Amino acid sequence: MGGGGQLTEPAELGNGRAGGVYTWQEVQSHCSRSDQWLVIDRKVYNITQWAKRHPGGIRVIRQLKLPTCLVFPARPQMLREPPLLATIIQDFHTLRAKVESEGLFRARPSFFCFHLGHILLLEALAWLIIWVWGTSWTLTLLSAFLLATSQLQAGWLQHDFGHLSVFKKSSWNHVLHKFTIGHLKGASANWWNHRHYQHHAKPNVFSKDPDVNMLHLFVIGKTQPVEYGIKKIKYMPYHHQHQYFFLVGPPLLIPIYFHIQIMRSMISRHDWVDLACSLSHYLRYLCCSVPLYGLLGSMLLISFVRILESHCFVWVTQMNHLPMNIDHEKHQDWLSMQLHATCNVKQSPFNDWFSGHLNFQIEHHLFPTMPRHNYHLVAPQVRALCDKHGIPYQVKTMWQGFADVFRSLKNSGDLWLDAYLHK
Repeated sequence: MGGGGQLTEPAELGNGRAGGVYTWQEVQSHCSRSDQWLVIDRKVYNITQWAKRHPGGIRVIRQLKLPTCLVFPARPQMLREPPLLATIIQDFHTLRAKVESEGLFRARPSFFCFHLGHILLLEALAWLIIWVWGTSWTLTLLSAFLLATSQLQAGWLQHDFGHLSVFKKSSWNHVLHKFTIGHLKGASANWWNHRHYQHHAKPNVFSKDPDVNMLHLFVIGKTQPVEYGIKKIKYMPYHHQHQYFFLVGPPLLIPIYFHIQIMRSMISRHDWVDLACSLSHYLRYLCCSVPLYGLLGSMLLISFVRILESHCFVWVTQMNHLPMNIDHEKHQDWLSMQLHATCNVKQSPFNDWFSGHLNFQIEHHLFPTMPRHNYHLVAPQVRALCDKHGIPYQVKTMWQGFADVFRSLKNSGDLWLDAYLHK
């Protein structure tokens, strides 16, 4: 169960009681790395040993709910939710059971085979063009765009495997995930898991979602800019962040920040399998490019490809999250938390393909293991549930999403400047 969790004997818990109940205060006293308890559906679990082996990293277990090592029920009166919240939770559970019974968690193998095939075809075409017709600037530019498109689409495919949404057996997903993100993209599956699972557990929550850790380069949301302004924190001229974003955000995220972080992660964690997969990607690339461009030219080409890919990746991923609510932990229910942190972009064949179906960001966050080709089927049911409970369900055009990234950065910068000068 859960890869190593162990039941703790009753006599070792709860002041030696042999089968009682626990209060929140008693549970909260077990919150260190060496002693962790978790409450799920009014039941208390000892996850101390299991957390160390969690595939998403030791931090994410504090944010996810995974039933592993049952101890005893907690006192029901300590855990009752308000009537409206209880209704929202129950309605969402009902919806999940319904869509599962409809088969919407079953993947179509042909969809993902086709997707992998078109990724390999794009890369093969990119090399074939310059092998046959030469390395002129025009053909090199065309090849770079094809390689960047292939890399972007491989990023969406590894995302599918990483969420275990393709195969019924987790092990098959893990193997294909390592191949796709490692050999096809030169990155690390474990690094991605540890980072991305935290994002899904608490999207747009400071200190819990690594995607809103902007390393003091940007202030985001409505809370952080005011906090920084009041404290007179000025690592950057934040009132100009909507302008310098174009210089340090889209072009540098993948080729600089992610690349350094991935290499450091694989070496520090001794992820030798991930490292071997990553190196195989670069070896394959050099074998294709060095005979044509030499070593220096090959390095310049792959850097340009990464920059192109990074631009697309940043705009697609940020249009769904950056303009939304970004704040400290509010302890919301799952449905409300995900809807406040995500929005959708209108469906079209191009939007679906270009964004890897992450234009259905709401459905993806509510059902992260659902195959992406089924998002459009569950979306009307999710929207109806949100309308029932008065929870905003936002849908934009892609251009509105891109514009909102710029607009949200400007608004946050203005909030910072006002607090910095006047509070």
